[in-house]
Amino acid sequence: MKYQVGDEIIVLHTSKEGKVIEIINDKMVLIEVKGVRFPAYLDQIDFPYFFRFTKKKTVEEKKPVKVFIDNVPKEKINKTNTKIADGVWLSLIPKFTLDEFNDEVVELFKIHLINRTHNSFHFVYQQQFFSTTEFEIKNEILSFHDFYLHDISFAEMNDSPSFHFTFSLLKEEKNKASFYEANVKLKGKQLFKRIEEMKEKNEPAIQFLLFEKYPDKIIEDKFEVSSLVAKGYKVYEANKIKQNLPPAREVVDLHMEKLSDNWQHMSNFEILNMQLTEFNKWYELAIAHQRQNLIVIHGVGSGKLKDEIHDILKTKKEVRYFINQYDHRFGYGATEIFFQY
Repeated sequence: MKYQVGDEIIVLHTSKEGKVIEIINDKMVLIEVKGVRFPAYLDQIDFPYFFRFTKKKTVEEKKPVKVFIDNVPKEKINKTNTKIADGVWLSLIPKFTLDEFNDEVVELFKIHLINRTHNSFHFVYQQQFFSTTEFEIKNEILSFHDFYLHDISFAEMNDSPSFHFTFSLLKEEKNKASFYEANVKLKGKQLFKRIEEMKEKNEPAIQFLLFEKYPDKIIEDKFEVSSLVAKGYKVYEANKIKQNLPPAREVVDLHMEKLSDNWQHMSNFEILNMQLTEFNKWYELAIAHQRQNLIVIHGVGSGKLKDEIHDILKTKKEVRYFINQYDHRFGYGATEIFFQY
């Protein structure tokens, strides 16, 4: 191994100096630059003295004075090197190359999960393009550690990639949630803007905060249900509610030929009312099953159904955001909803 823990290094892309914190494998090390830790490949860093010796000498260097071992002062312990807990992050580390015009361009992104908290987690990770899973992995990440996930080419970033995580504590705690889900979805323009910001600030990576602190368990008030049971009501335990619900759908088609065989005799008002009732049904099931997204096919038409659905979504606190963009499967006739819990 060319480097050892504690070695001073320089990041070739940004010319910022730092040091080696941990040896990850024979191709990668964990480095720290101005208090920020992130993984780096060996070809992305070098020893600082390489740059010092390659610079032109303007003043004649003095010969070093010999210092005997008995006269070397003891190294002082740096007590300010504390770990700062600022959350769990998704990190995209760009790998740059030169094109035919000798301009620096991004060839690919190395995707990392960074855990800067005092907790260790199990996690399930899925990377998707247009709601289709391209890569999936289940593993563990320890406290104040990084985990390399995979690479994505720069060209693939034009396909609106999304990154889905489900976290759970490695050591369960009674007052903490049993799991937590986090998502990041990127658009081409958003990514290009972040790359330019990264260059201007001389940052080594593009990072997205997944969560700052692992959430506490939600404690609900209990009430007496025996009287309801006596009256013939069915009462289910909240943690088993999913077992008594119809399964949620990933895609809901609201075209009338899918909903009714006799829709031709219905008025426009009756048709719209039936479509919205069907939408609300599958929307509520998606929430009950804690789906991360739902695709609603409303068609193009006059746009009335789409506008009604969008107006409803704007009032829902569970909706993180929704998009109506071209999809090779549905054209412009579908809206994809992304939830938050």
